[in-house]
Amino acid sequence: MNWLVSIGVALITFLIMEGITWLTHRYVMHGFLWMLHEDHHQPSPGFFEKNDAFFLIFAIPSWLCIMFGLQQEQYWLAGIGFGVALYGLAYFIVHEVIIHQRFKWFTRSKNNYVKTIRWAHKMHHKHLGKEEGESFGMLFVAKKYWDKVKADKAFQQKLLAK
Repeated sequence: MNWLVSIGVALITFLIMEGITWLTHRYVMHGFLWMLHEDHHQPSPGFFEKNDAFFLIFAIPSWLCIMFGLQQEQYWLAGIGFGVALYGLAYFIVHEVIIHQRFKWFTRSKNNYVKTIRWAHKMHHKHLGKEEGESFGMLFVAKKYWDKVKADKAFQQKLLAK
């Protein structure tokens, strides 16, 4: 039964992490830790960015929750750690691979969800400074971005029909 609770806690934590990530992105990354996030909006040469340090900001507490939760048989705590780790994996795949294509694995997707998150993130990056941002989430994006992708698709279909 403890493992079922741990899995449930991990899934709930994964979902909650979208809100935590939105808040962190909006008020920490675009706030007092802008110095670490700035090179993500104003890229410089090289593969790594100072922004990559945020990986550790989330990975270390995740690892500690997993380690202490398993050592102390507090499986709910391990579940929190696993939920954060799963969100970190999703973040890596969505943000680094699909959106920014730092790894060239899925470069030509025609999937509406992929197009929508890419468009929302493009709108986020049109702002080079820390102020006046938009679209701070990662996995869930506002309806207006879905509407834009849907309208683009309808327009393309209309052109092909002519």
